[in-house]
Amino acid sequence: MKNLFLISIFLCCACLMRAADNPNVKKLFAVTSGELKLSFMVGSDNRLYQLGFGDAAVEVAPPAKMPSRESEFFPPYGNGVITEPALQATHVDGNTSTELHYTGHRTEDLGDNVSQTVISLKDPAYPFTVDIYIKCYPDNSMMEIWNTVSHNEKGKVTLYRFASASPVLKAKAYWLTQFMGNYKREATLSEERLTEGVKVLDSKLGVRAHQMRIPSFMLSLNAPADENKGEVLAASLRWSGSFQFAFDVDWNKNLRLITGMNPLGSQYHLERGGTFTTPAILYAYSKQGKGEASRRYHRWAMKHAIRDAQKDRPVLLNNWEATHCDFDEERLKELFNGARQTGAELFLLDDGWFGNGAYSRDDDKHGLGDWEPSTKKLPRGLSYIAKEALKRKVGFGIWLEPEMVNPQSELYRKHPEWIITQPKRDPILGRHQEILDLTRPEVQAYEWEIIDKTLRPNPDITYVKWDCNRYVTQPGSGYLQPAEQSHLWIDYNWALYRLMDRFAKEFPNVMAMLCAGGSGRVDYGAMPYFHSFWPSDNTDPLGRIKIQWGFSHFFPASTISAHVTRMGKRHLKLAIDVALSGAFGVDLALDKATPEERAQIADAVKLYKESIRPLVMQGELYRLVSPYEHPLASLSYVSTDKQHAVVYLYQTKDGNVPQVVLGGLDAGKKYRVEEVGLPKGAVSRFPAHGKTFTGAELMSAGLANPLDTQFESAVLILK
Repeated sequence: MKNLFLISIFLCCACLMRAADNPNVKKLFAVTSGELKLSFMVGSDNRLYQLGFGDAAVEVAPPAKMPSRESEFFPPYGNGVITEPALQATHVDGNTSTELHYTGHRTEDLGDNVSQTVISLKDPAYPFTVDIYIKCYPDNSMMEIWNTVSHNEKGKVTLYRFASASPVLKAKAYWLTQFMGNYKREATLSEERLTEGVKVLDSKLGVRAHQMRIPSFMLSLNAPADENKGEVLAASLRWSGSFQFAFDVDWNKNLRLITGMNPLGSQYHLERGGTFTTPAILYAYSKQGKGEASRRYHRWAMKHAIRDAQKDRPVLLNNWEATHCDFDEERLKELFNGARQTGAELFLLDDGWFGNGAYSRDDDKHGLGDWEPSTKKLPRGLSYIAKEALKRKVGFGIWLEPEMVNPQSELYRKHPEWIITQPKRDPILGRHQEILDLTRPEVQAYEWEIIDKTLRPNPDITYVKWDCNRYVTQPGSGYLQPAEQSHLWIDYNWALYRLMDRFAKEFPNVMAMLCAGGSGRVDYGAMPYFHSFWPSDNTDPLGRIKIQWGFSHFFPASTISAHVTRMGKRHLKLAIDVALSGAFGVDLALDKATPEERAQIADAVKLYKESIRPLVMQGELYRLVSPYEHPLASLSYVSTDKQHAVVYLYQTKDGNVPQVVLGGLDAGKKYRVEEVGLPKGAVSRFPAHGKTFTGAELMSAGLANPLDTQFESAVLILK
């Protein structure tokens, strides 16, 4: 730390010397995080200009003449800037322009090799300020950027645009990879070259970030994205609501990245003395391609953004595919027995356990919002059924959807005014339900009561699946004042985070999976309160290969829930092998499975717990063969000490990839290769099975691959 401090002092002195020789420059400074650097210049006009964003090894010289206004780091609207603005505000006196002058910056050491720089900007004509926060994680070449807006004008300032950040990249060409796809096709990769003009990726769903695309992207500089080489900037927004990413390539081939909450219908009236905070945007930089960018995200998340990152995720048995809402105590006990016999560690009781009388939750049209256990299905209550699971040495978890309500419910009958809707419009239902308005204090209290009264009297419940099965289509609040209706999407999500934070803090021993009609909330805004997420309701292993491949670009395997089901009617071995690459679970009727199937699943659970789970939970990901380019998908996890690895191979189509080149091993170590998870009596077809190779051989010549037919799969362990 002392050496770093001395280097920083030297660089600051050098910058000041160069600034003194240039009449256009008042100050030069840089913020560096590992291989990533942001270089700034304060001009003689007091504006903050960006000189560079990217490779920290590249020395950035101050310009010979004053930069154009398009080089402002955080360009405001209305006073000379003709680029896409990061900030647009109307002041109390009606002035629609803002000018921001640099007033200073400070850097503090947050400990654990993390630092934070705050750059302060102020409008010279108004008591209106913006503070830009840049948190640096140099171990992973990552920056987290957000800002706060505050004012002391005599009235309300209206904010129309409020980007989290808007840095500029300078390269010869840019390739954008987005992760799009509708329900059951989530996180589908799509790459394109950006040309001059503005391309916008966004979400307008209100209370969950996405269904059509996730709030993350990758940019490859100067060449299309490659797994193992080239400059890559990976970005992910920490926000579970509507977002907007704008990619503005100007006439000089500079690319401005404007990222943050979607301003559509969300103008915000900021009171005097108030502070408006944007969600953070995370940037990871790599000069070794997409693979290293992903691993940096994973390392960062395991240290800073995932609950109990070092804790093993339990092997789950979920009843949804087996029973839907049709079950009783005896059927659940049969499933508990199946969980015990196969080695599953926790049973997750899904939707359908609540609601009574006319509002019994026997389908998705009734009972949502009435969180009393069903006297018909669970006459002895939640504590009894949880203890029945524990008698069989199986933990017990439960499904909750606290933000939602069915019109066919006792709650809706009592409080129809609690829902998000527009007056004088016919209601639009999604999955036969409405959304409770979390801007309303009574709703905030009620949703906490749902969580509290479910978990506190039932301490044997040690897991929660938190769902959110619809998004906003009629953004109106009966609580917010008419002039503040546009606050709904923003205030809802901050209230949601407060609720999630309280849940995580008051029930620290309850693990939790984040679900939202599949993966509608897979973002680092919500993930700090959860242990894992549900990537998709598509559990067909052939579909899951690409879905889990897409999410792996930003999220560690320990967070990706992967369950064995009968969807797609694929070979059970393929379903198992795909699920073994994530937080493993089972979602099928074990009591109706054949003895051979139960034995096959039990063997897989044993293999996962004994040999694979440590690698999935803590290992480093290497994507080896892409299903977008080949008939094979292959990936591996390597232990941090490089002593062990697991390799997965999935044939998505007919055809052969003859050699699979591995990554991340120690070139000097020797590894024994063994195919695992083979059916009883089967013999491995892999020439490498039972043989020993050096890491150098496996990372150059690779492993010979005999698979060539769709639906074939294999799992290899290296020791």
